[in-house]
Amino acid sequence: MHTPAAPCHTPSPAAPASRWLVLGIVSVALLLIVIDMTVLYTALPRLTHDLAAGASAKLWIINIYSLVVSGLLLGMGTLGDRLGHKRLFMAGLAVFGAASLGAAFAPATGVLITARALLGVGAAMMMPATLSLIRLSFHDERERALAIGIWASVASGGAAFGPVVGGVLLEHFWWGSVFLINVPIVLVALLLAWRCIPASAGHGARPWDLAGSLQVMVGLVACTFAVKELGKPSPDWPLAALALAAGAIFLWVFVRRQRRSAHPLLDLELFRHRGFRMAVVSALVASAALLGMELVFTQRLQLVLGRSPLAAGWAMLPLPLATFVAGPVAGRLLPRWGSARLLAVALLASGLGMGGYLALHQAPVLWQASSLALLGAGVGAAMTAASATLLTSAPPDRAGMAASVEEVSYELGGALGVTVMGSLLSAVYTRTLALPDAALLPMQVRDGLDEALRAAESLPPPAANALTQAAGAAFDQGFAAVLLLATGLLLATAWAVWRRMR
Repeated sequence: MHTPAAPCHTPSPAAPASRWLVLGIVSVALLLIVIDMTVLYTALPRLTHDLAAGASAKLWIINIYSLVVSGLLLGMGTLGDRLGHKRLFMAGLAVFGAASLGAAFAPATGVLITARALLGVGAAMMMPATLSLIRLSFHDERERALAIGIWASVASGGAAFGPVVGGVLLEHFWWGSVFLINVPIVLVALLLAWRCIPASAGHGARPWDLAGSLQVMVGLVACTFAVKELGKPSPDWPLAALALAAGAIFLWVFVRRQRRSAHPLLDLELFRHRGFRMAVVSALVASAALLGMELVFTQRLQLVLGRSPLAAGWAMLPLPLATFVAGPVAGRLLPRWGSARLLAVALLASGLGMGGYLALHQAPVLWQASSLALLGAGVGAAMTAASATLLTSAPPDRAGMAASVEEVSYELGGALGVTVMGSLLSAVYTRTLALPDAALLPMQVRDGLDEALRAAESLPPPAANALTQAAGAAFDQGFAAVLLLATGLLLATAWAVWRRMR
């Protein structure tokens, strides 16, 4: 993945030894950002039990982070140009650390959702600065290429690695540890950034469109709220319609504002290029399929199969490892194959891996691991190919803006994946749940597997066992529906890319 690169108005070159330290600092910050997208997946069953979070609150806890990041990313790149990237990077680190502390000790779901939103603000402040600081620090072209390659590997593999990190932490600590671990890392990174990262003068005259950033963020959040409401067993139809209308209005105002602005956050003319459009769609679909699948996969491992968070994390390990490896390999294949062919093949491999796991999820572990590895390799290669296509499709004076669109595509794709796949899971679960004796059970058991398991804790053993088995079977139906939808989206996108871009 790539973020917008500011023009290189280099102040004083970084010292020979410190430039690699700068790379280490921004890579650690980037790893925190992308891991926080998915680190809660393995913590979710324990977290929802302790906070008594419902199905809707659970999706908001996961999703608000990506929504805030995707809404603010476009504007934060411009703000970094205005204030200086080191200053914005350090401010983002401070916000991220404070929000992590608040999330770790959140006493209720509302507090946790607010803290996750602030984490998104901090991440959006840091992310556009990471690649710009690398370009300011590295002046040799070969060293800069190596540094950007390391940065890209961290960005593409970190999100897939999040559930593994969460599983390791939850084996020994409470669910808040997945946030608390950020705090000491942020403090060390702040000290090193202050001492080692070269400062760059900002362009105070460069405009910053705060209103546009807020418009797109509110529009995305409102539309997501509507989808979540529609996914409930008994949706509030007027509320969903109102949220959808509000989201559409805010997004329409944002588009109209960008068309009239002399310095738009997003130049809509970029989307006239077919390759650019297909790369954006591919990034959205790949990210949505991966994060939506990871969400339901980690819950199934723990809630249905009864595995510990650590065991669930280890079961997912083939996926992030393959993603880490596939990115650099795809980069070497790109000049030989071309971005269109590589993108289509990568999406095809992702779809086959996803469908393979759906067919083999009860097969021996080796077959499951092979399917996950194929899925991870396909997603890693697809993200690399989409990045290259986006950047090469845009004119040189819009390269930074194109990179912003790419990063928003991944963040927004992840948010959409969690929203749509989570809502589909809830809908199928509710409609297929066959309760053993509905008269004796609270209505909340139809909202999700977590609620059913909590209700089972207060029942006699025979009734608890019957409820657990019925809820687990309904969850498996929803799990199969999610993987089937994700497989279809990946294969359909692969076919569309091959047909339109060949």
